Amino acid sequence: MASSAVEVWRSRNVLRYLVRRDLTLKYQQSVMGYLWSLIEPLGIGLIYYFVFVLIIGRGGRLSGSIPEDQYILYLMSGIFSFMWTNGVLSEATRALTGQKSLITTMNVPREVFPVGRVIARSAEFLAGLPILLVIAVWVGASFTWWLVVLPLAVLLQATFLFGIGLLLSSVNVMLQDIERFMRMIHRLVFYSSPILYPLALVQESDRLPEWAKVIYLANPLVGILEIHHAAWFPQLFPATGLLLTCVAGCLLTLGGGWLVFRRLEPAVLKEL
Repeated sequence: MASSAVEVWRSRNVLRYLVRRDLTLKYQQSVMGYLWSLIEPLGIGLIYYFVFVLIIGRGGRLSGSIPEDQYILYLMSGIFSFMWTNGVLSEATRALTGQKSLITTMNVPREVFPVGRVIARSAEFLAGLPILLVIAVWVGASFTWWLVVLPLAVLLQATFLFGIGLLLSSVNVMLQDIERFMRMIHRLVFYSSPILYPLALVQESDRLPEWAKVIYLANPLVGILEIHHAAWFPQLFPATGLLLTCVAGCLLTLGGGWLVFRRLEPAVLKEL
């Protein structure tokens, strides 16, 4: 795995080209360009805020230990993180099948293609951070040293998504039904992560069996999202057990994704 990382680093100029090309192609015929990467999560966040807080009036229950008037910041910090994951889930499946000509003609490690998709989507996430700062000022949130945990959340999420990208891109070549499942998986990831609701609602639920809670907390995205939230609401920083589970899950996902990619690479090249 270390040798693969070194090979990808040596091909960083190609990786930079792929990232720039992906971002350019995605927005080249759009009048608003990169602004769409901000408008979409903002629109989603405002819709959920309108429905659950202004219409249904469940803001107090959803905000939990967070001031209700700052729930929008909690919601948007989760949605921006989710949109990064969502983008990778959508595009990693096509990272190899959609670039056949480049893969078969360029002498570079094939890992650069799914890795490039993850980095391109991370650029969109980072572009949204100033929006979170504006929302934080608007709702009167406190800016504390806890903001330093945000790079940790980004690092863990990138590690997790690199693994997911390597896994999905290679498996999808051999079993293209994977791509058809993505829409359902997007919804599953969204509603099974603490984005709309606080983690405490899951942990304190009497109707949810313990085995379901264990499975829920084993999802690395749960810990990642809690760290994203903790940058603005320190009381939400995950407990030691959840933090260790999150770190272990991210590393295992990266290692597993790389291993599957390497094992399938000969068959993938033959299929392409």
